[in-house]
Amino acid sequence: MSGTSADGVDAALIVSDGEDKVEFYGGLTLPYSQDLRSRLLEASHHNVPTDELLRVEKEVTLHHAQAVKDLVDHLGETAVDVDVIGFHGHTVRHIPREDITLQIGNPWLLKEMTGYPVVFDFRRHDMALGGQGAPLVSMFHQALFAKGDLPALVLNLGGVANITWLGPNNEIIAGDTGPGCGLLDEWVQEMAGLPHDKDGELAKQGQVHQSLVDEALSTEFFQKPLPKSADRFDFDHVDVSGLSVEDGAATLCAVTVQAIAKAVALMPAPPTQVWVTGGGVHHPVMMEQFTEYFKVVKSVDEQGFNPDTLEAECFAWLAIRHLRKLPLSIPETTGCKQPALGGLLAC
Repeated sequence: MSGTSADGVDAALIVSDGEDKVEFYGGLTLPYSQDLRSRLLEASHHNVPTDELLRVEKEVTLHHAQAVKDLVDHLGETAVDVDVIGFHGHTVRHIPREDITLQIGNPWLLKEMTGYPVVFDFRRHDMALGGQGAPLVSMFHQALFAKGDLPALVLNLGGVANITWLGPNNEIIAGDTGPGCGLLDEWVQEMAGLPHDKDGELAKQGQVHQSLVDEALSTEFFQKPLPKSADRFDFDHVDVSGLSVEDGAATLCAVTVQAIAKAVALMPAPPTQVWVTGGGVHHPVMMEQFTEYFKVVKSVDEQGFNPDTLEAECFAWLAIRHLRKLPLSIPETTGCKQPALGGLLAC
């Protein structure tokens, strides 16, 4: 998995039946070089020449191949019987209102570099069936969390935030809610020269400017019901440029948290507990702000899951579902017209 933060490749190993049997064997992150990260973000945000996009795709694929090698070396004999790789690639365009999405990465090159079959192209069949193409983690969340106290909420805080609401009668409602850590990361990188707001040090010192939060959340995307999906760069209208570094960081945290609270308020019942995964779980200011809206907020690591590799583990699980001809999305998670099989196999 190469997430929208473009900081590196997460790789993980699971054993699963593609349903609710999942065994976890560990994972790792292989960071991108600063040069590759910059070029990848440029390709994701602007219309770069086609030959440059293809060069970036090749480098990203080779980086994934190295991540697979490092993981196999790290796990040793545990990884001797790998059957398939789930290869999400890196999203450079996601425009659901136009029914288009593009994840770059060459599955045939990855297959040749690693020797393993590769499942890829997870999103486009869903979009052809009228879906938003995302989030695809929701059914994985259901497989992992549907046996706990319900209703529950699983919150994935990557560059974009998405939620999965799980009801007591097998109900599921999912969708993107707004920015996750993407806006905050960009703000801190531009204004403080730091890769991210480590341990919330900047946001801790800032004050939330609620008028700017209200203005940000008044725009069209935040008025739509779930399911819905967004690209990382759909929230560039959120403007904290007149604030100090610290106040801007605190205010962007509040935009993320209050957008989630706004979406959850429309669910059939409030969650008894909220399980948080993704990079945002490490930001103490966001985690504290969530407690203003939800009674119980916990990291998924309290369930024994790794919040930093759970999305990579999801795409391994989705690859298995592809092999077993099980749907990767349903109308309640992406808005597709019918349960959507997904993915293609390079073997």
